[in-house]
Amino acid sequence: MFVDLKNEEIQKESSRRLFLWTGLGAIAAVAVSSRAHADDGLDAGGLTFRDFATPDNGASFNRTDPMIPGGPEPAPAKLVAIDTANGLARVYFSTVRVEASLPLGWQATEDGERGVGFSTDRKTRVLIWRVDFAFEGVRDADHYAATKMGAIKSRTPGLRTEARKLADGTVLIVYENAPPSRGDNGPRTVFDVVVSKPGNPKEGVLMTLGLPSADTDRGLKLLALMKSKIVIAW
Repeated sequence: MFVDLKNEEIQKESSRRLFLWTGLGAIAAVAVSSRAHADDGLDAGGLTFRDFATPDNGASFNRTDPMIPGGPEPAPAKLVAIDTANGLARVYFSTVRVEASLPLGWQATEDGERGVGFSTDRKTRVLIWRVDFAFEGVRDADHYAATKMGAIKSRTPGLRTEARKLADGTVLIVYENAPPSRGDNGPRTVFDVVVSKPGNPKEGVLMTLGLPSADTDRGLKLLALMKSKIVIAW
């Protein structure tokens, strides 16, 4: 992929390292709001995957991308199904044991630790990881969100952050005015969705969606669509 995933990559960094960088004061200053709105504030607003798709009957998911280097990593994600009527493809990231829905026209790859989906122009990218909260040095998803928000904000001038727990227990984090990575043309917005394993708050899945700041509103709607379709094999 010709873009550098640096800004989206910061969502993966170990919270133990973040703790060292920020100190307790910065972390304590960030709290995860427990306010639950009726619609969670995460709603597609009537949009569907068709509004983000290129109608190519799923051809992009079978295309070899010359911008992806050869070798064992990254590799194309498994294509599960094409749903032309709804403008989406279902792909399975075996590394993280997650099945995700992506708009037609996108591509999907995975390496040894994450799944990656990206739009035709590479401006919009989604990354999916498994998270071991105990390994990261935090108690649960709430603590993970607060720790990471404080850490990243402390070393990124001008970054705005907010986190909120949704009605289903998922934590939504928003990073606004994130600096562009190589290949990007301006500031970006990054969304984190942190999902805890049912019955085991020590494990979870992190889905990160990054896109140009100008597309923030549409990106939030796309995030709502992706979240509604994600299937996690716990």
